[in-house]
Amino acid sequence: MAKFTSPPLDGLKRRINRHREQVSARRDQQGHFIRETYCLTREEARQKAREWFDAFPKAAYWTEVESWRPLEGDRIEFTMRRLPTAD
Repeated sequence: MAKFTSPPLDGLKRRINRHREQVSARRDQQGHFIRETYCLTREEARQKAREWFDAFPKAAYWTEVESWRPLEGDRIEFTMRRLPTAD
């Protein structure tokens, strides 16, 4: 009796990654997001993110913390993203 083995998923993984890159590129081309990267202490990072959300409300500017990572010494590196205008 033959044993069932699942097919390799490399092709599917490549297609999914390509699709995600295309969607991301389309969003950037349509919206031309403004990004700024900061490296601050944890408390300063919270304050800076709050400033962005207060100045550029999420509903109108699609403001978000795009990425973040903790660093040594309780510091955070993060990137804020928003649309240039609220259409």
